[in-house]
Amino acid sequence: MEKIKVIIADDNSFVREGMKIILSTYEEFDVVGLFVDGEEAVAYCEHHSPDVALLDIRMPNMNGVEATKILSEKTNVKPLILTTFDDDEYVLDAIRNGARGYLLKNNDPERIRDAIKSVYMGHTVMQDVVLDKIKSNLQPAKEEVRIDKNLFTEREIMVMSLIAKGLSNKEIAAKLFMSEGTIANYVSTILSKGNLGHRTKIAIYYLTGKVD
Repeated sequence: MEKIKVIIADDNSFVREGMKIILSTYEEFDVVGLFVDGEEAVAYCEHHSPDVALLDIRMPNMNGVEATKILSEKTNVKPLILTTFDDDEYVLDAIRNGARGYLLKNNDPERIRDAIKSVYMGHTVMQDVVLDKIKSNLQPAKEEVRIDKNLFTEREIMVMSLIAKGLSNKEIAAKLFMSEGTIANYVSTILSKGNLGHRTKIAIYYLTGKVD
């Protein structure tokens, strides 16, 4: 099996080197680069073809949000944010700019491995504990934000709600007793109807009622 090529960008050498050691214990990964900031990571990705970029949010020269935007626009690399709770004000921007997901740095190795594999397979990874924190920050005090329910069918709205919870197409299919192909068709329809650029924007739109 071809290995998943991963790069790690984090200005903390302990996190950077530690993550490399963890990922190197799994045979499905090949850590091809370690970088201290987003600028270095982007420069590497523009000339090479790693599969997944693990990006810290707060880094000198270029942070994870800026790096995510460039990687999403100019490369096929899938950005995955590694965050801490005090970074949540940046995470929404990262997702809007194309991040395929985010998770906390203190996750156990198995969770990190599964997240990288899921992102590599085209799924979105949104960790519940972080997602709940972001949702609480997004809710306005007086006005309830809602999506345009006239634009979507009841089933499409249900699919959107499950995407917002971080479920993969396979998990949604099992929950709704449908085939994975049918769910994929629903996702394509939702993307088209909502004029949403990618899957993560479905979650943001569902949570905020806003496309941008």
